[in-house]
Amino acid sequence: MSDPRLVLVTPRDGRSSGFARDVRSGLSRAPRSVPCCWFYDDEGSRLFDRICDLPEYYLTRCEREILEAHAADILGRAGRPRTLVELGCGSAAKTGLLLDVLAREPGPMRYVAVDIACEALRDASLRLLERYPGLEVRALATEYHEGLDRIHEHSQPPRLFLWMGSNVGNFHRAEAADFLGEVRECMADSDALLLGVDMRKDAAVLRSAYNDAEGVTARFNLNVLDRINQHLGGDFDRDAFDHRADWNDADGRIEMYLVSRKRQRVAIRGLDLDVELEAGERIHTENSYKYSQEELGALSAGCGLRLAHQWTDARGWFTVNLLTSEGLP
Repeated sequence: MSDPRLVLVTPRDGRSSGFARDVRSGLSRAPRSVPCCWFYDDEGSRLFDRICDLPEYYLTRCEREILEAHAADILGRAGRPRTLVELGCGSAAKTGLLLDVLAREPGPMRYVAVDIACEALRDASLRLLERYPGLEVRALATEYHEGLDRIHEHSQPPRLFLWMGSNVGNFHRAEAADFLGEVRECMADSDALLLGVDMRKDAAVLRSAYNDAEGVTARFNLNVLDRINQHLGGDFDRDAFDHRADWNDADGRIEMYLVSRKRQRVAIRGLDLDVELEAGERIHTENSYKYSQEELGALSAGCGLRLAHQWTDARGWFTVNLLTSEGLP
């Protein structure tokens, strides 16, 4: 299926080379790690969509509650731009709540989506085009940094940039500020940024969200091993690993790992690499930082933007934040 209103842009240097580089680097040193961006192949994206519907995973429901109640106010405060630019769009299900408001007014709309999972990105784009006849989509199937480099090829101000789902939590706090500074460099004075942020809360709620009873998050975590096997010639046995998600209160983050059940050697033929793992040794796969109001204020100040307005769900578990450069030097 194709649609002339969709332009799908693939990365300049190929995602496979980045995957190989990061796997080699992360598994060749201690402590071992694989960056969480590589969760999102087509199967990983499908599993994450299931996670978003789980009873324990409150984040998506809280953010959706906010957008359902405040989409019109959000767009009004952002200047009602006709172009949305989303980083890490996933299924783009929540984005439709903003497009619903824009579609009530005449005129073309443009949606520029950046996501690393090409097939999931194409599917999400086609669903949006079917729903909104006046929409054009520029789908950039790449990682964040290259996506930002190409934003100006596909959009003009005024724009509302979207970074939702608390994806900011996957970055260390200083790195999050640095990355948002990169986004700021791409923004014109008439642009704004909508940032979804998960807030600090009871540790039991947080642990449950990343250790669901159905085990979907475990399968999502283990899928990265399957991806290494399929694309890099690995011989990981996923049954030889356990999923673990722990709350680190001192750093204010969930830490996710794959834990080796035994001493084992794993060959990755495509990298000419053997990985020796001890029983109990962990491969770090994700951080998910949670924010206090003070930490959120420091984040916005550190990236050169002003927190213009904040919306929250009924329990105060999640916030959607409008950041602008208005009033700043």
